[in-house]
Amino acid sequence: MLEVGWDQVFAWRLRRQFVTEPAAGGAAAIAGRLAGVQAQVASAAETAVAIRSRDAAPNALADALAAGTLVKTWAMRGTLHAMVPDQAAAALALIGAARTWEKPSWQKTFGATPDQVAALVEVVSAVLAEQVLTRDELVDAVLADPGFAHLGAQLRSGWGAVLKPLAWQGALCHGPARGTKITFTSPGHLVPGWTGVPDPELAAPTLIRAYLGAYGPATPEVFDAWLSRNSLRKTLVRGWFAALGDALTEVDVEGRRGWIPTEFADELAAARLDGAVHLLGPFDQYVLGPGTADTVLLPAEHRAKVSRTAGWISPLVVVDGRIAGTWDRVDGEVAVTMFDGRQLPSRALSTAVAAVREG
Repeated sequence: MLEVGWDQVFAWRLRRQFVTEPAAGGAAAIAGRLAGVQAQVASAAETAVAIRSRDAAPNALADALAAGTLVKTWAMRGTLHAMVPDQAAAALALIGAARTWEKPSWQKTFGATPDQVAALVEVVSAVLAEQVLTRDELVDAVLADPGFAHLGAQLRSGWGAVLKPLAWQGALCHGPARGTKITFTSPGHLVPGWTGVPDPELAAPTLIRAYLGAYGPATPEVFDAWLSRNSLRKTLVRGWFAALGDALTEVDVEGRRGWIPTEFADELAAARLDGAVHLLGPFDQYVLGPGTADTVLLPAEHRAKVSRTAGWISPLVVVDGRIAGTWDRVDGEVAVTMFDGRQLPSRALSTAVAAVREG
């Protein structure tokens, strides 16, 4: 078993996530390395990409979505993510394996039976096979069948609760925006070479290795918290990890055990922090990957300053790999608020602020 300290873990994660060494590639390369970029808030997703890019282009993520090199869909934890197609397909397969829409509590809340969801998958797949529609256009097409009339309000809801199971089964994804309106289409219509949602057993290695390659070392339970808020059976997720065998290496991080792809074990052992300060945007993967409940990354007493009301995740100040404060833009300037009122070296802070402004 490999034994390392948290300084090594954070140094390795910062490098792997293109924070200390920005990417030469575009939005797809960055999203692929991060196992997806949360895209509930489009501007936050663009910031996550821009901060990690050597040559940040305006609207880089939107352009990649329009080109089909990224796909935007409801993925991890039921939230919108921009993902490279193979990882998106894998995520949909694993999330779909939880079959949450078949649970009585889901049926009671959203008013759709498993048979009705299955029927919606067929109808929506056919409607979107060769076209892009706004939400209203899609719902009107579905409601042409009177059997779905009672689902009208749910289908039109901006929360998309009834549409999510359709996304997880590959029936739809987000299409290019039409002005201020969101659109939907089928992944096969948008993404060149889309081969559908694979069997979960085949999908698991793709997503597990991608996740651990950015946020490891981690356990099956932490992976599933990131993926589905622990909706999957523990034995199932542990089995996926076990099936990877020697492709994963067990790591002891100051008493906490987890796994990392074996190909990165030497890099992790050699990783060292450089003392730099980094400013990351709202909803950044650096904290969403491990989760805001990770008290080594984010002290428990400061969690509410990062994970705020209505699911908002604050922009981050990262010092020595740990979250040490938040920041915001006030009258066009970057305003930093450190936890416990600590002060940062002016040169390090100026460099970090400049990186945000350029991004």
